Amino acid sequence: MSRLASRTPKGCLLRSFAAPSPRCAAPSGTRLLSTEKKKPEQDGPSFKGQMLESIADRLSRERKERELAAMSRPENAASRNWGITGMIILTALGCYYMGTKYPRDVDPNSTLPLSATRPPKHETGKAKLEAAWTDLADVVGKENISTKDSDLEHHATSDWSSHPTDPSERPFCVVYPATTEEVSAIMKICHSRRIPVVGFSGGTSLEGHFAPTRGGICIDFGRMNKIVALHKEDLDVTVQPAVGWESLNDQLAKDNLFFPPDPGPGAMIGGMVGTGCSGTNAYRYGTMRDWVLSLTVVMADGTIIKTRQRPRKSSAGYDLTRLFIGSEGTLGLVTEATLKLTVKPQSTSVAVAAFPSIRHAANCVTRVVEDGIPIAAIEILDGDMMRFVNKAGTTTRTWKEAPTLFFKFSGTQSGVKEQVALVREMAKRAGGQTFDFAKNEDEQTELWSARKEALWSTISMGRPGDHVWTGDVAVPISRLPDLIEETKQDVGRSGLTNALVGHVGDGNFHLMLLYNDKERTLAEECVHRMVKRAVEMEGTVTGEHGVGLVKRDYLPHELGETTVDAMRKLKQAFDPLCLLNCDKVVRVQKPKRGEVSEW
Repeated sequence: MSRLASRTPKGCLLRSFAAPSPRCAAPSGTRLLSTEKKKPEQDGPSFKGQMLESIADRLSRERKERELAAMSRPENAASRNWGITGMIILTALGCYYMGTKYPRDVDPNSTLPLSATRPPKHETGKAKLEAAWTDLADVVGKENISTKDSDLEHHATSDWSSHPTDPSERPFCVVYPATTEEVSAIMKICHSRRIPVVGFSGGTSLEGHFAPTRGGICIDFGRMNKIVALHKEDLDVTVQPAVGWESLNDQLAKDNLFFPPDPGPGAMIGGMVGTGCSGTNAYRYGTMRDWVLSLTVVMADGTIIKTRQRPRKSSAGYDLTRLFIGSEGTLGLVTEATLKLTVKPQSTSVAVAAFPSIRHAANCVTRVVEDGIPIAAIEILDGDMMRFVNKAGTTTRTWKEAPTLFFKFSGTQSGVKEQVALVREMAKRAGGQTFDFAKNEDEQTELWSARKEALWSTISMGRPGDHVWTGDVAVPISRLPDLIEETKQDVGRSGLTNALVGHVGDGNFHLMLLYNDKERTLAEECVHRMVKRAVEMEGTVTGEHGVGLVKRDYLPHELGETTVDAMRKLKQAFDPLCLLNCDKVVRVQKPKRGEVSEW
């Protein structure tokens, strides 16, 4: 068996126990197993061929996979980018939503110190302003927007302003709205574009109130000059901001009515509200704050509010009316004002008395006030002012060049006569040298003309290139003689041409200085010492001119730092982007080194 197995092919031996295989079958008559060796037949490729074929297939598959990957890579990158963008947007929306549900705590402080302020961020680039011009033109029309150099200069400063204007701070354009709604639309545009705004009405202010400091635009209310409604039976009138007090009184006189506040010629209601002005009638009738019932105001974001209704008295809520009076357009833009009126007095008269010194004149004023004589006005012009009036020749008479009191009387005919007699006796006892009173209306105009021409007479004394500085302060009446005498002595030592005029009935006076560009610092120092002197006498840095840019750094000395910080907080609450008349009344960012004079 073993020998047989050794001679039998391995495959046949294995199949010998199964079905016969063709390779193993023997022809009939032959031996069962052949002893001949035959080369085996191959059914397929060799092992080496199979291996090469397998490698080729694998390389082909890998090449195709790489081609597919290269084709799909941009699509995957784009999909991935969109996915990331979508995730960021969803995250931002989620954060915004959560922020609305869980807002940050408000600033817990009741005041805003200057050290805690952040500089305002405005968009005043040329491209931004030109884009805004298009929007503004859609509101008021192209014909009511001006970019002329003459208009821009006129709305940046005035000849009698005591603030030196930087030519680079002119407005980009002047816009002339006609209605409250147009002002609101303008402010919405400026609010969305973060463009600063300055309001403008008569342009007669003295302390830099309408001088732009941040560029932006100027809103001139010149087209808003109408009397909206006159209620004669209620003694009130509603007017737009560009109505002048003089033209208003001309209209009211037809109905035997008048509006008492009487600041300088050319002043308009909008500016009078802004500065909280008064004038010669303040002693008898009070200031602007006493004659405004209600205001319509456009806020910094374009919101329109009305501060109250028309009744003479109201206890309804905060007194927003008085808050806006004297705010100088830093909290909102006044587009309508409802004013109280009074009946014109039956009789009026004027008297003029000259005195040997300012103190003699002041003593007379004190006696008149202490005795409660209800005169309409008490004005003082010093000896220099009376000399200027004579030299100017703008009045019909020649005046005694000495400190002079001007009295205005009003009431019934018998009451006026009694007042004149009492004042004449008091003037005589106070050392009065002359006393003239008017017997008719023409004489009233003549006697009051010196007071009316005081400013223009002073300006006429100037040299070519001179400027006029008119600064005012007020003190308790008992300290007025001291303040006037010390101020006149101090300014006299400076060598500057000067004169003094004042509403002495309420302790308020104006110092007028003439100076050229080289003497600017000298004038500033004189005014600085006058203001400091008034504050030390428990007075105020401004009786009626307002703060503007010139007096803002004096407020902390008069009122205290924390009071000014409270004002700054109000400004932030009403105008958080600091768009309205920025930098006026209170500073909104820290001053530069050396910018503020030492106290």
